[in-house]
Amino acid sequence: MALPAIRNIDAFPIQHEGHPYFCLRDPTGYIEEQVMLSPVAFFIATCLNGRNELTDIQHIFAQAASGRIIAIEDMEKVITFLDERGFLWTERFAKIKKEVEENFKKLASRPAYLSGKSYPDDPDQLRKFLDSFFAKEGGPNEKPKPVPQNKKTHLPLLIAPHIDFDRGGHSYAHSYLKLSKQTKPETVFIFGVAHAAPPYPFVLTKKKFETPFGTLETDVDIVTQLEKACVWDPYEFEIVHRAEHSIEFQTVMLSYLYGPDVHIVPILCGFFSPDNEPVDPTERPEIADFLGVCQEIIKKSKKPVTVIAAADLAHVGKRFGDPFEIDDNVIKKVETRDREDLEHVTQFNADKFYESVMKDQNERRVCGLNCIYSALKTVDHLPLKSELLHYGYAPDPQGGIVSFASLAFE
Repeated sequence: MALPAIRNIDAFPIQHEGHPYFCLRDPTGYIEEQVMLSPVAFFIATCLNGRNELTDIQHIFAQAASGRIIAIEDMEKVITFLDERGFLWTERFAKIKKEVEENFKKLASRPAYLSGKSYPDDPDQLRKFLDSFFAKEGGPNEKPKPVPQNKKTHLPLLIAPHIDFDRGGHSYAHSYLKLSKQTKPETVFIFGVAHAAPPYPFVLTKKKFETPFGTLETDVDIVTQLEKACVWDPYEFEIVHRAEHSIEFQTVMLSYLYGPDVHIVPILCGFFSPDNEPVDPTERPEIADFLGVCQEIIKKSKKPVTVIAAADLAHVGKRFGDPFEIDDNVIKKVETRDREDLEHVTQFNADKFYESVMKDQNERRVCGLNCIYSALKTVDHLPLKSELLHYGYAPDPQGGIVSFASLAFE
């Protein structure tokens, strides 16, 4: 009988007490526990494709390990271990998934999923934590100050990272210092990245967003207007908002500046093609229609609106599937290509930016591609002046680098 398939799980090598292991993590957040597998157990897990039987895995392993045989009972222990923890497509996980989704659906607000994990949950400690970003090496060496009441200008567009605060906090500081020097926006559109990869271009939610500094209200009227522009169900995959960090980190920074006194429009960008294949977004009119409605709402607003693209850039190295180690030459190549892409962003040309990233089939895995494109299109009716505030990269603990940038458009 065919064994159950393993779910779409993140896996990366680690060292524990001097021995090699593989760590498995659920990117969707349904399962919060991370597990460690020995190399042999991990080999078994990679063979769980929904078609193989125990004897098939025995044969595959024997071929790869010079005739060594794995006992059936040892394989069964690995499979049971993974199933009990929700890492296999079985009835057990289906029940977990249903319960998580039903509980999330009942909530009026989205809990701060990473509070107490990626950043302090105590407001005073969090403020000190965020304050430190502005003085870090690579930061702006200036903290936000209250804006004069008579300030007339505001920032229509901001591109900020969504990498974790520990590695990219200094780049967030550049973005949000710039925002703090303008009139406070009444509404903020946030285009984030749906790392769980739903098959729709945009995923909406009407839920408020909790932060340690207070709960940010979602502008339900605007979201309702946007849902009418969708030829897909924009709430079918609303669950991806639950554990997604790209928008959450922006709400933390916004509430750091303004408390709960700002409304948001949270939009997660998924795939621009139904089959998850690269596609020219101009060939999908429903994408242009959705972004056109965003633009019309901004045009008609009598109050200041800011659009934020919560976007990282390249993801390169063994952690992301590349066969090579990171060295100075790799870093130089990544930065050269990133800056080629960003040149089109600073020139405010969304289509050329998209073409630039895709000319090598996005081999750098620029995860912010769709949300930067969307943000640019949403405000391309405005005469804006761009400024690259910061560009940098950070090492990935499992081998690789992630690049990111901060840009402001006045």
